[in-house]
Amino acid sequence: MGWKESSVLEQRKSFIEEYLNGNEDLKSLCIKYGVSEKTGHKWKKRFIEKGVSGLSDKSKAPLKCPKQLDEDTVINLIMLKLAHPNWGPKKLLILYIKAYPYKKPPSLSTIHRVLSKAGLIKKRRIRNISMSKLTNKLEAKEANDVWTVDFKGWWYSNREQCLPLTIRDLLSRYILDIKLMQSGTAEAVKEVFKTLFKKYGLPKVIRSDNGTPFACVNSLLGLTSLSAWWISLGITPDRIKPGCPYENGSHERMHADLAREVQGKISGGITANQIAIDLWVKEYNTLRPHEALGMKTPSEVYKKSDIPYIDDSFELEYPITFLTRKITKDGYIRINGQQIMVSSSIRSMQVGLQFKENNEYLLWLAEFPLGIINTERYCFQNINSLQ
Repeated sequence: MGWKESSVLEQRKSFIEEYLNGNEDLKSLCIKYGVSEKTGHKWKKRFIEKGVSGLSDKSKAPLKCPKQLDEDTVINLIMLKLAHPNWGPKKLLILYIKAYPYKKPPSLSTIHRVLSKAGLIKKRRIRNISMSKLTNKLEAKEANDVWTVDFKGWWYSNREQCLPLTIRDLLSRYILDIKLMQSGTAEAVKEVFKTLFKKYGLPKVIRSDNGTPFACVNSLLGLTSLSAWWISLGITPDRIKPGCPYENGSHERMHADLAREVQGKISGGITANQIAIDLWVKEYNTLRPHEALGMKTPSEVYKKSDIPYIDDSFELEYPITFLTRKITKDGYIRINGQQIMVSSSIRSMQVGLQFKENNEYLLWLAEFPLGIINTERYCFQNINSLQ
């Protein structure tokens, strides 16, 4: 028989008091209280070492958990995250393995738990955005906050069509490129932006009108393969309202200058006009003062982005609780062995599936929610229709 459960601590105190009074020896007291002599000696020893506090039960938790990370590993993980604040657990795990090849690496869930407890993982929240169009009118406070892009009206030279794609930094008015295009497709424009991203780094926002290849009224969030690619790089597409070119007024004024000084004045076809445009852009950026810039030139204000462009063959990373899937080249997603049509605008993109309830998942592209997938009915509902 052991200590009575109702007042274990009180019985131990009483046991020690009687022992200290010297009326009975320890063996007799153990018989009286229904405990073994070994137990009696244990509580006598604890009382002598720690007083009354020694009579309380010790925690039964193990002193060391075999799965618990050592302090050095925790510190190393936090230092890696601080050095790469935009990297998730998957990338940090690879970096950890390379940095500490002789140590057993922690699991992805462990890395996520450590960084979450350290407050280094931001919780994903659905943005308050216009679902049909991304019309945020974001303000440019620094260079590369907002780039603006448009196709200027075409003209002919020696029977060759000159179709200028114009890209400019909003704050500094710096013209990043004016390219006479053979095609206005998303793939052709993407190649131009790849070159610019390698040269200047990435902007935070790219503002355009609602025409192709920048937007498509009938697709998810108005996305095209071009603007979906921007999102995959961490760039937010920002669109002016339909029929409101004044919302991109400074870009339109630059178009007017180009039309007045170059358009229709150069013979020799596309090649000659591109040479003339390149010279015009150099003058515009380095010699022409702008009143909006305090009479400085765009090149005196503009500086390259601190966000580097890395080869976009990487896969998008989502919270560890998400399922990840790759959209097929035909715009389908495969889940539970079934194919569900989503959208061709995000073909070949890595998407995240956040479980909601009742067999439903919220489909994400980077930080943008696109719609609901129901795995019971195997259907997709565009988030535009959920408003």
